[in-house]
Amino acid sequence: MDQQPLIEFRNVTKRFGERTILDGVNLSIYAGEVTTIIGLSGTGKSVTLKHIIGLLKPDSGEILYRGQPINRMSKQEWTDYISRISYMFQNNALFDSMTVFENVALPLKRTTNLSRKEIESKAMTRIEQAELREVAHKYPSEISGGMQKRAALARAMVTDPQIVLFDEPTTGQDPIRKNAILQMIAQYKKKFGFTAILISHEIPDVFFISNRVLALYGKQIVFQGTPEELENFDHPFQDEIVRSLENFAEELTGLYSRRHFKIRYQTDLAKRSDDSYAVLVFSFDNMDAIGEAVNQDAAQQVLRSLGTYIRKHFGAVGGFSTRQTINEFATILPFSDLDEAKRILDNFVKDFREQGMAEVSSVFNEKVNADACFDFSISVGMAQGKSQVEIESVIEFARFNKQPIANFQCEARRIPS
Repeated sequence: MDQQPLIEFRNVTKRFGERTILDGVNLSIYAGEVTTIIGLSGTGKSVTLKHIIGLLKPDSGEILYRGQPINRMSKQEWTDYISRISYMFQNNALFDSMTVFENVALPLKRTTNLSRKEIESKAMTRIEQAELREVAHKYPSEISGGMQKRAALARAMVTDPQIVLFDEPTTGQDPIRKNAILQMIAQYKKKFGFTAILISHEIPDVFFISNRVLALYGKQIVFQGTPEELENFDHPFQDEIVRSLENFAEELTGLYSRRHFKIRYQTDLAKRSDDSYAVLVFSFDNMDAIGEAVNQDAAQQVLRSLGTYIRKHFGAVGGFSTRQTINEFATILPFSDLDEAKRILDNFVKDFREQGMAEVSSVFNEKVNADACFDFSISVGMAQGKSQVEIESVIEFARFNKQPIANFQCEARRIPS
């Protein structure tokens, strides 16, 4: 990567007494990306974040912002730097004695010279963008956990930061809420264009929104790269971190994790030169619009429903599936051709239209406000594969051939087609 890092650690070491937490850490974070730091508890992830915002200073080494060491900044340069950063705490850290509006407006009151009218305008803008207008004058204890998380994110975004740090944003949440929070972060990052740095244990869910992963192991960063590159990383870190944290089945959908999907492919198909297989790629289209019109919890419930039906129909005939991206699934049918795959798919479509879409409709009828309006479709593409062809190429070809198989329309919300 040729571009200059936005934030860079060079040989950063941090000790607390005789205990070394970070030992010569080198890392790079790039502007406009979602970077996730993973590692077991106590390996220094939170310590790393605290160095970025100046709560801790390294015993040796340097931290640079756009190539400039932050410890050599003038007072004004430091003020400008720190004003670009916002921190979303693990437990939201909303003040119980303040309303949602007062919580969101607080950073503006503390860190700017804006007038009262300007503060109110900016705070309400972020509150409306977080779909919290109706609860703006309620207290945190009076709103749901998902709304509290959105309020914390609105507060983190109210100063228009260039960088947002997320400390374990999904800890203690159920699978639907975990994925809803991650989708919300991805959606807001796309909307506001900030650089996101996350600490997370939620492997593999967090990888769906991450551009880069940094792995802390043995007091050092032992890996920097994409989630796909991490899958092929040969290091003891894999055994102690990834395999200890990643479930055999992905938590939200019950499907294979991407790692075990590839292992299954290698075991069953890659070494059989003459056998063919079919690949199907399912996608949930217009996910962002659903998250904005309803809420992310509902969107994740529908993803779970789709995963359930995929597992039900294709698992029963020897197929295996994974969640490929945040709103896409891939299924392999070993020793099958496209004709056989089409017959199985026809049964899937019939069942999903009769039963699955009724479940989807039920979720939305419960979650959607009367004036909310959105359309979405579920699409599928198919392709034939052989062992000598890279599985990623076959998946891409199937993705290219996608066609809608089920539609949900705004004007007929309660009667899915």
